[in-house]
Amino acid sequence: MNTQSNGVPESFESHAITPASLSQTRPLYWSIRREIWENHSIYVAPLAIAAVYLLGFAVSVIWLPHNMREVWMPHTMREMAAAHNVTDSLIGLAMPYAHAAMLVGLVAFLVGIFYSLDALHGERRDRSILFWKSLPVSDLTTVLSKAAIPLVVLPLIVFALSVILQQIMRLLSLSVLVMNGGSAATLWARLPLSEMELVTLYGTAVIVLWHAPIYCWFMLVSGWARRAVFLWAVVPLLAIAAIENIAFHTSFLGSMLLGRLVGFSEAAFDLKDKNGVPIDSHFIPLTQLAPGRFLSSPGLWLGLLVAAALLAAAVRQRRYREPL
Repeated sequence: MNTQSNGVPESFESHAITPASLSQTRPLYWSIRREIWENHSIYVAPLAIAAVYLLGFAVSVIWLPHNMREVWMPHTMREMAAAHNVTDSLIGLAMPYAHAAMLVGLVAFLVGIFYSLDALHGERRDRSILFWKSLPVSDLTTVLSKAAIPLVVLPLIVFALSVILQQIMRLLSLSVLVMNGGSAATLWARLPLSEMELVTLYGTAVIVLWHAPIYCWFMLVSGWARRAVFLWAVVPLLAIAAIENIAFHTSFLGSMLLGRLVGFSEAAFDLKDKNGVPIDSHFIPLTQLAPGRFLSSPGLWLGLLVAAALLAAAVRQRRYREPL
């Protein structure tokens, strides 16, 4: 009888790992999924704040029928029209929905900051960098997968969660109005929720592009700092800004840092109407968006170039990093 000594089972041969099969596993995709699995705060924190806000809104919506009757009474509308202030009623309705999107976005920004500060430092601290470097995944893929969390994953979570939260809020409002004999059609017609969601989508994309160098800077510091990553990322910049102000009586660096935090609003939106009157940020019409001006802004492209350079430095740095 013929036997195969030291033979390889056919099942093993059929499932042998080859470069082709390895490329099909999409290392970047699975690296991003690993980051999400290991960092639950990426989605837990926005969900938690959305749930808390929804609870507060559910309590406040009890007074909605009374407020609706006050706002939409005929004599009130005539007084508002006479004062050229008809949009005040719209802003009053839109304010809770705008606050919901702003709050979710703020929490996601903070999550992105703290995630970036720990992205490369954490694997050195717990020595898991030795395991991940033993896998056939390049440093470029690893760093890009970590950068994708604040630059891609969190913005998608912000937009999706904002839309879902606002739709639930509207359904609650409509239900309360119907149960109290109010006009649900008035709220449905007066509240431009679809327009607000488009503005949220645009604003989310604007903010993540504008804040890209911030996340990449924190990620770079995360890769080389041995401890106190937040202090190493923030204190030197503040110290240089203070020295500049004391020695030269200028605030170039301070203005640049402040502009990188909040300068996106001036670059991406027209915050004044055609008469030069500032508009309320709780409801920004589609006509006030300025995508052309934003995309042609030197600050945007300079920031993206700096972000790319910081990511390249983080990739090169990780190649030579060892556990702490």
